[in-house]
Amino acid sequence: MKILLTGANGYIGTRLLPVLLENGHDVICMVRDPRRFALESDFGNKVQIITGDLLISESLKSIPNDIEAAYYLVHSMSGSGEDFADLELKSAQNFVQQIQKTACKQIIYLTGIANDDELSKHLTSRLAVEEELKSSGISYTILRAAIIIGSGSASFEIIRDLAEKLPVMVAPKWVKTRCQPIAIRDVLAYLSGVLKNEKAYNEVFDIGGPDILTYKQMLLQYSESRGLKRWIITVPVLTPKLSSLWLNLVTAVPYSLARSLVDSMKNEVICKNDNIQKAVPKECLTYKEALNLAFEKIEQNSIVSSWKDALNRGYLETSFMDQVKVPQNGTVEYKVKMPFERKAEEVFENIWGIGGSRGWYYLDWLWSLRGFLDKMFGGVGTRRGRTSNVSLQAGDVLDFWRVLLADKTNKRLLLYAEMKVPGEAWLEFKIIQYHGKSYLSQIATFRPHGLWGRMYWYAMFPFHLVLFKGMAKQITTYKPK
Repeated sequence: MKILLTGANGYIGTRLLPVLLENGHDVICMVRDPRRFALESDFGNKVQIITGDLLISESLKSIPNDIEAAYYLVHSMSGSGEDFADLELKSAQNFVQQIQKTACKQIIYLTGIANDDELSKHLTSRLAVEEELKSSGISYTILRAAIIIGSGSASFEIIRDLAEKLPVMVAPKWVKTRCQPIAIRDVLAYLSGVLKNEKAYNEVFDIGGPDILTYKQMLLQYSESRGLKRWIITVPVLTPKLSSLWLNLVTAVPYSLARSLVDSMKNEVICKNDNIQKAVPKECLTYKEALNLAFEKIEQNSIVSSWKDALNRGYLETSFMDQVKVPQNGTVEYKVKMPFERKAEEVFENIWGIGGSRGWYYLDWLWSLRGFLDKMFGGVGTRRGRTSNVSLQAGDVLDFWRVLLADKTNKRLLLYAEMKVPGEAWLEFKIIQYHGKSYLSQIATFRPHGLWGRMYWYAMFPFHLVLFKGMAKQITTYKPK
């Protein structure tokens, strides 16, 4: 079949694409910025990339008329503005208006379980999108999932952060809420299994694994699987705002995402029935089996996608890749040009491995302090790490940076700051040759916003003077163990 895949470079879309290709389908991947889309060579000519923004109806005319099915995998957990729900609905309306002009026979939408009478803002928004897709007149299949467990999923990473870091947890009452976690492998099986499946036409399915657990039980079972002894004390006094701040400080999630998750955790996400078995009969992995599978992927450095790779402000804002050209006007810089005698490839491998578990080579405690302060002010902090320890590509997260350019051929890495700063910041590493000698060029560029921005830069300059020069020196001399 010829299939449209929206959200093709998101957490689910990135993993669903190879499944669809293995099943012999031709896939049209719609993305807002093709620079963020990593197209593997073995996909061959089975993938077509088109550019489209669901908030801009004119941009959707690039959708081919001869598509036979469409996956709607676009949503965000981090939008927090008052008009967020309206924008989500507008995206769905624009999608429906364009898809009705095509030969599409089925729309498949992955959303969250929404069986409670009083739903969180985000679940209410998802429900409105669901209703809009149903109104298209095209056969629909709605898959409502509980929390998804897999390497790189937000739910798994939060559970991992809490259980690994806190021997004793003072937790809010939402840890007693029940849910029905499902493995990412089973989600993909259902997404592919309902395609062109007439038993799934015009149906809404709840999908979940075999276990019904409270969040507290999930945390304790995770701890048990890792050989950790943990104690969880629940208290009724932690408000949603305090709970969100607590998650923001302890885990890698930014405050906006933490708030959305906490608001949704008041709702039980349990399957009402197992009707999905009639359309796609299968036995799902248990919670512990899903955890073990996630651990395997992490240990093998084979995490395909991560929630961290989504843009900091959700899918409703984009264009950060426009920053790939570092501006020259209205900026201040700090440059380091460090000579070295080693092979250029060895030094660049050190650049390629920066951040995450390896750290920043020099005064790591200062980077950690900056990350903690960023968290305190609602930023992303440094706990996001990196998706893979062995690879980098444009769009990847690197602690509180975003990768704009990862060019191994020309030995250049360009990062864009997602931390809270009164301006915009870039950090560039590249290997250059000058008069027959090799140098590491390291340039920190800052475009201040107003007087506060300039005051921030000059206040930080003494730290930069020590930090960046020491980091450049370590990069040129570091030898992995």
